Amino acid sequence: MSIFKLAGDLVPAGDQKNAIKTIVKGIEEGERDQILLGITGSGKTFTMAKVIEATSKPTLILAHNKTLAGQLYSEFKNLFPHNSINYFVSYYDYYQPEAYIPVTDAYIEKDAQINEEIDRLRHAATNALLSRRDVIIIASVSCIYGIGSPEFYQELAIEVKVGDYIDRDEFLRKLVDIQYTRNDYDFFRGNFRVRGDVVEVFPADEDRWAIRIEWFDDEIENIMAVDPFLGEVGRRFQQFSIFPGSHYVVPKRDLSRAIDKIRVELQKRIAWYNRNGRMLEAQRIEFRTSSDLEMLEVTNYCKGIENYSRHLSDRKEGEPPATLLDYFPDDFLLFVDESHQTLPQVKAMYKGDKSRKSNLIEFGFRLPSAFDNRPLKYDEFQERINQAVYVSATPADTEFALTQGVFVEQIIRPTGLLDPEIEVRGVDNQLDNLLEEIKIRTEKNEKILALTLTKRMAEQLTQYYLDLDVKVQYLHSEIDTLERMQILKSLRLGEFDVLVGINLLREGLDLPEVSLVAILDADVQGFLRSETSLFQICGRAARHVEGKVIMYADKITPAMQSVIQETERRKIIQHEYNQKHGITPQTIRKKVDDLFGMIGKKPVQEEYDQDVDLQNEVELEKVLKKLRKQMHKYSRNLEFEKAAAARDRIKELESRYLLQ
Repeated sequence: MSIFKLAGDLVPAGDQKNAIKTIVKGIEEGERDQILLGITGSGKTFTMAKVIEATSKPTLILAHNKTLAGQLYSEFKNLFPHNSINYFVSYYDYYQPEAYIPVTDAYIEKDAQINEEIDRLRHAATNALLSRRDVIIIASVSCIYGIGSPEFYQELAIEVKVGDYIDRDEFLRKLVDIQYTRNDYDFFRGNFRVRGDVVEVFPADEDRWAIRIEWFDDEIENIMAVDPFLGEVGRRFQQFSIFPGSHYVVPKRDLSRAIDKIRVELQKRIAWYNRNGRMLEAQRIEFRTSSDLEMLEVTNYCKGIENYSRHLSDRKEGEPPATLLDYFPDDFLLFVDESHQTLPQVKAMYKGDKSRKSNLIEFGFRLPSAFDNRPLKYDEFQERINQAVYVSATPADTEFALTQGVFVEQIIRPTGLLDPEIEVRGVDNQLDNLLEEIKIRTEKNEKILALTLTKRMAEQLTQYYLDLDVKVQYLHSEIDTLERMQILKSLRLGEFDVLVGINLLREGLDLPEVSLVAILDADVQGFLRSETSLFQICGRAARHVEGKVIMYADKITPAMQSVIQETERRKIIQHEYNQKHGITPQTIRKKVDDLFGMIGKKPVQEEYDQDVDLQNEVELEKVLKKLRKQMHKYSRNLEFEKAAAARDRIKELESRYLLQ
């Protein structure tokens, strides 16, 4: 019996059944690499879910950006409500890496803002992997970057059991050793508080429940979950594991050894600088590293501890770091979503990281061992794969090389939708021509995507149509992730009609309200108008029964010709399937929240305290209680901005009325 259980009564349709059967058979027979060539709207996500259910393997689903990872996370949470579905992406809302620019002698200190909720989800993911098998983790490519050793992370987890005899003070020391902080007043994730013979710990992977441990003398009498804000008591436990508050934790014996090794490397580096007459660099590296060592000795932690990860985990020079992949059991299954985009990112990460660190190490800001705090190289990534399925509508040569050109095709849409009609029109008066098409579509409440080649063109086209009273916005890489999600949500909600972009409107995004995709300068040969890019762009119109693509071009390039021919082939196959099964194509209907539930609108301060006497302590406490419940609800729904607004309001009320 499978450890995974799909919700609902959906059954495979179209060529999903054959794709599922073929991939499952390949996995059972030990095939290492397979390709699922699935077109837009063919139900690739459901196929992946059925394969996971059939094979019962812990699974990693790799996406090439946070937006798609978030979309997949939301979908798999709905598909597998009774299993452990997790989200593992970079936890930085803002990240300025440490760098040094020799030309201007400018040192840029690392500056980052960590998203606490995503950090919690990362801990929840690693905890799940070390404690159960029915685990699916949706991750961005950042998961191939080094994190702490899974052996240390698991070894340092504190096990508590009812009836065990544990000295309370020793227990508190262990909590500090694994990066928990005592805070008896402002109690939140990664903290603990002490009240006599009762200790409450807020685990690093929890968003609502803290763990209350009650002693009688040195015997643990009770272990229970408790809501630290509302005081509600939840589940009772016979035993519980408290995992570390940081992935970079090291046992004391190993920390002492690591510190000794760092000192040896430091002395060698100082000597090297002195031999080469570089006294400034020698002084710089000695001061910076000595300061870090002092912090490590006192607190078991220092800022930038990851740069010493080679010594902390006792690795050899050049040896790859531990990553999320090392937390998985040996028999795990990997899906690489939109593999034609994701694998190139995997390949590029190591070189980019090494290039940035070269100057830091050369000029005495970091020891050479900082090179080994890095992402995996591509061959190291491949070595860690047990079995993989590469999922894409347009697999690249890399994937075909891994499978010797063999792939499983899924090109029939269960909805009956045909590939969009493709029409080529000349570039003369293309903006006015497109304007007429926009008017036709907007009258039917349908949405339009327009693809340009540059950011400047996207902004200019947007302004041109705004001046003509078209409801239009643009989207490009200078717009941050959360705002991109909000723009896409606003398009679906009908707040505007036309979205202008470059290449951010291609892979994986479900926008069923879009009936027209206009590709400007479609005959300009290059990456943005390659065969792969054109296939992906056309796919954005494949979820609407009136889906159409207009390519504005003066000639038909080989890439355009290939896309047109393949689209016609697929339409014939789909049409025959529809006739055979009596299917009438229908536009996909999907609630906006189904897709964008992870991101809310930019919050407007909710007035929980209207018409309330806040000078009255009872009334004030009611307001605070309501705010705390709402904050936790937003947090659980990953509505980070709303949660932050509620938190800020709580602090404001507390400081104004309770701390006077």
